[in-house]
Amino acid sequence: MYDSIIVGAGVNGTFIAHDLSKYNLKILVIEAENDVGDVTSCANSAIVHSGYDPNFGSLKAKLNVRGNQMYDQICKDLDVEFERIGSLTLAFSDEEAEAIGPLVANAKKNGVEVSVLDPEEILRLEPMVAKNVKKAILAPSAGIINPFELCVALMENAMDNGVELHLNEKVTGINKTSGSFSVITDKSSYQTKTVVNAAGLYADEINNFVSERKTQIIPRKGEYYVLDHFSEPFVSHVLFTIPTDKGKGVLITPTTSHNYMFGPSSDFIADKNDLSTNKEVLDRVLATATKMVENIPMNRVIREFAGLRAYHESNDFLINEKDGFINVLGMQSPGLASAPATADFVIDLISKTLTMTPKAAYNPKRRPLYRLNQKTPEERNAIIAKDSRFGNMVCRCEKVSEGEVVDAIHRHCGATSVKGIKKRLRPGSGKCQGGFCEPLILGILARELKKDIKDLRFDSSGAYILLEKTKGRDRHA
Repeated sequence: MYDSIIVGAGVNGTFIAHDLSKYNLKILVIEAENDVGDVTSCANSAIVHSGYDPNFGSLKAKLNVRGNQMYDQICKDLDVEFERIGSLTLAFSDEEAEAIGPLVANAKKNGVEVSVLDPEEILRLEPMVAKNVKKAILAPSAGIINPFELCVALMENAMDNGVELHLNEKVTGINKTSGSFSVITDKSSYQTKTVVNAAGLYADEINNFVSERKTQIIPRKGEYYVLDHFSEPFVSHVLFTIPTDKGKGVLITPTTSHNYMFGPSSDFIADKNDLSTNKEVLDRVLATATKMVENIPMNRVIREFAGLRAYHESNDFLINEKDGFINVLGMQSPGLASAPATADFVIDLISKTLTMTPKAAYNPKRRPLYRLNQKTPEERNAIIAKDSRFGNMVCRCEKVSEGEVVDAIHRHCGATSVKGIKKRLRPGSGKCQGGFCEPLILGILARELKKDIKDLRFDSSGAYILLEKTKGRDRHA
């Protein structure tokens, strides 16, 4: 009998697992995908929003502001890349400039520090911004984070503290019994005192197994461009357009990996698996972005991608509890920024059912990553002297060593696929997009996992890479 089963290992599920691991409880996380943070949590804007714009009094506003404040200590404990670079919300017309007043008033109600800048102040901070800018809201507490690394770090620390993780396992039903639940999957069934529904795009299906009150999650697609690293001046803050009923609009942002990203679009779709990109949509994203920064270096584009957000008709977060079943639904933006506070909120709900005794041996720290590309030559040489694999660079674009790949495989919540290594260390995220490093990553995975190289996948079980030998070489699928 488990004390709690968490369905879904995105940022909310992994945060809740991490926080529950502080207590003497038996916890299981069940995830349908091949890895944690593999859907919405790995395809978003990677922004820790300040919380100035969610409507005052909404759950979004409360959790966003509190979650933002919690990130410094969490990222320090778990060795996750996070920088408070601040955001600028830009107005380019008289109508947009008029919208700044109400947004500033809302920020004050939410308790978020902001200031209004005139064109001269804006251009002093961001010289690449279009010269017709009229006003901007500066929110210093906004930040950028590595969301892939965050989910892995949370789950790794949770597992270090005793939480179980089942990947590639889909929940197919939940039955309420006397004082407990039976959680049925495509592989087994489990008994638990409480269930946390953090299934993201599929949270409606999990809710509808149990609740008499049926609900629906509608996927909202956002498409993005990714730019390479480059040394020429570009932007140093997160740049936003004035928010609309579709969300915060298109943004331009640096990333913790020192490249840049802009997007997203915002379109409701029917298919929860549709991650395709569309030229017309991306053209609209580019047109909006160039209103903020006219000279976007499109010759530096290395990738386009799409992510899906879990929209609920309330347009707010929907977190509730009944008889030990806890819903965490509609966690679209600012779901990432809110996630630490969301976990706190859920822990309070779980405590209505479970006795929460703190774990005496709880370890809040994750063993730090090596991050050779951030070390001095002397520091790198010292690591290589202990293990020569750290001197073998397998990714030229992102400067990642064989030793780091081996380490990422053998940690708790370790990588088992090419995408798993990519999310943890960034091989395949640079200019060549895996053209040079992917065969090397496959070889290391096969060796360390003791698998036939043909049995490895890019990500999910159907994502074959190699099929058979031909002329002495592996033929790519």
